[in-house]
Amino acid sequence: MTDIDFREFGIATQALRGGQRRTNEQEHSEPIFPTSSFTFQSAAEAAAKFSEQQPGNIYSRFSNPTVRAFQDRLAIMEGGEACVATASGMSAILTTCMALLNAGDHIVSSIGIFGTSVSLFGNHLGRFGVHTDFVPLTDYAAWEAAIRPETRLLFLETPSNPLTEIADIARLAELAHANDAVLVVDNCFCTPVLQRPLALGADIVIHSATKYLDGQGRCVGGAVIGNAEQVGKQVLGFLRAAGPSMSPFNAWVFLKGLETLALRMRAHCENALALATWLAEQPGVSRVHYPGLATHAQHELAARQQNGFGGIVSFEVEGGREAAWRVIDHTRVLSITANLGDARTTITHPASTTHGRNPPAQRAAAGITEGLIRLSVGLEDVADLCADLDRGLVAARSE
Repeated sequence: MTDIDFREFGIATQALRGGQRRTNEQEHSEPIFPTSSFTFQSAAEAAAKFSEQQPGNIYSRFSNPTVRAFQDRLAIMEGGEACVATASGMSAILTTCMALLNAGDHIVSSIGIFGTSVSLFGNHLGRFGVHTDFVPLTDYAAWEAAIRPETRLLFLETPSNPLTEIADIARLAELAHANDAVLVVDNCFCTPVLQRPLALGADIVIHSATKYLDGQGRCVGGAVIGNAEQVGKQVLGFLRAAGPSMSPFNAWVFLKGLETLALRMRAHCENALALATWLAEQPGVSRVHYPGLATHAQHELAARQQNGFGGIVSFEVEGGREAAWRVIDHTRVLSITANLGDARTTITHPASTTHGRNPPAQRAAAGITEGLIRLSVGLEDVADLCADLDRGLVAARSE
């Protein structure tokens, strides 16, 4: 199937057929290649492949047919020239930074990102001489003011985690390029089904494949997508040397997940909008964060920039942490877990879980209140989800 250019096809077709290279067995479903190494017909062939004079598999740390199929398919879906699969979403971010940055370089990042990403930028990279300033996602004057001569990378999630704020990707791409910086967008919440940052001017897209790309909470993995130089050479070069690699089995699971991604994302969006609309009418709920609601500050931008509003809904309850925990503890159907993007709806308290290691002042700057609850809306019947949350909201008001 390598003679077909699936970049010209629709996203659902790309997700099913892109990147597949059938073997001589003519299998219909992609096989798993659970091997650590590959053999050569001669010493000369081995030398040619190791020196990159001849293409081919060498060692599964950086070249495996199953992983390559996942990489090729996701690159096609995102509209990128190259993709590098990694062991996790966090390793995708770290690999990108280690490949593209040097000591003395500077990052400007949105404050509204995953708590561990804040820790990576704010604590760990600083030990290697790469420093980060955090700015509000939608304050473009703050982005511009934070840029220094040594700024080399701008990083953001849109929609943000967990408040679902929306950034104007094209505007930030223009700002980054005017200052010789790279714009990196974490597209975990939307996936290429709902948003394609590269087409809007971003240079690199990051994924935690653990989330929607898998869709059933089975495996951990990540991916970096971009052009042939930055990703295909520099990011791959770091992965080859340092080894934060994706396993062939996980790559195969993600390939199967991609096959249903378009269908699932539409269903997630439909359920999330219904649930957000219902939550906005409930007593004890002071605010609902969902881009699909007309009350969302960036609703119009989301409608223009995305093909759907996503499956993440956050809401704030009156009574702070105590009330939020009562809501969570009194649900019976929803899964209490910090993971997201699953077919099953998950519920978590960001201030004490995903962002719990961040200092209180940092959480406050990101708008993460003690009464905030994040939902990753799954594929169950919405009426059952509403009934389950109603049980929790009634308990929070009565105790």
